[in-house]
Amino acid sequence: MAEIVLPHGNYQELESYQNSVIIFDATQSFCQNFLRKGDRTIDQMIQAARSGKQNIIEGSMASGISSGTEIKLVGVARASLEELLEDYRDYLRTHNLPLWEKDDPRALQIRQLARQKNRTYETYKSYFSADNPELFCNTMISLIHQTNYLLDRQIKSLEKSFTEKGGIRERMYQARKSYRAQQTEEVLSLLREVYRELAKQNNKELMQKIEKAANILKERG
Repeated sequence: MAEIVLPHGNYQELESYQNSVIIFDATQSFCQNFLRKGDRTIDQMIQAARSGKQNIIEGSMASGISSGTEIKLVGVARASLEELLEDYRDYLRTHNLPLWEKDDPRALQIRQLARQKNRTYETYKSYFSADNPELFCNTMISLIHQTNYLLDRQIKSLEKSFTEKGGIRERMYQARKSYRAQQTEEVLSLLREVYRELAKQNNKELMQKIEKAANILKERG
């Protein structure tokens, strides 16, 4: 029988999730070091970072039941990180600090870190300097861009899977259909045995009734 609840909950293995943990931890550090206490931006940035991480988790856990819900939640994570990205850009702009170009050697160096396996906050720790907001912001901007790219790919993959496999309603329908077909085949097999025994006895009346019952079963699937 086809699976109804698909394998799910492996979010720890997703690169997008691993990045989101780094982004969340680093955002808390950034707010503590560079924003004044009481600044409303602190809550907004931390909430956006948290939303990015938590919605990846929730989407992964929901994926076994609803592919549509997973796609929606991953989209929410993507939108939250885009909001956070703009906060870091705003900080650079309002403090007259440069936003590095993609081909800036410093930006290229940061992007190279994405090649490392099992990356954590410690991987980027030297870039999260408490006395260099330009370096901190540009590192975060690069990391968020990479994560958003991963989420975009994740959404496309989920959409493709949904198109091919359908949602839980389709899987439940196929499971019920398969179950009914199996049950019907078992009944037909029994009727065939009885039919053969009656044929030996030349009981045509009962044979006709069995044929009628078998045809009804086949029509009903």
